[in-house]
Amino acid sequence: QNSALRLLLKILSSCSKVGDPHPGQPYKGGDFCAFLPDNRDGQKIAVLLRKAFLHGLTFQIKSCNGEEKVTWGLIPHKTSWDGGRARNGYPDSQYLREVCTVL
Repeated sequence: QNSALRLLLKILSSCSKVGDPHPGQPYKGGDFCAFLPDNRDGQKIAVLLRKAFLHGLTFQIKSCNGEEKVTWGLIPHKTSWDGGRARNGYPDSQYLREVCTVL
């Protein structure tokens, strides 16, 4: 059986900054979860994803029904351990290569 690295990220609600779609406006945070295989490649990607997070590249603020909220940014994340590509999960033989290219 394959094991997974589970990344849990909690983004608190706050106010947007300069460079966001509506600076100074409040936005709603959220809880986010992503999965990587627990192997050498998955661990390498986890390090790169952490760097991207620390540089503010993982999430973005979007307007949805008149409310500003945090959503995933342009870096693809697997939000399910199973279900395949169609359900944003595994198996997906191209994912690690694709996310590495984006990072």
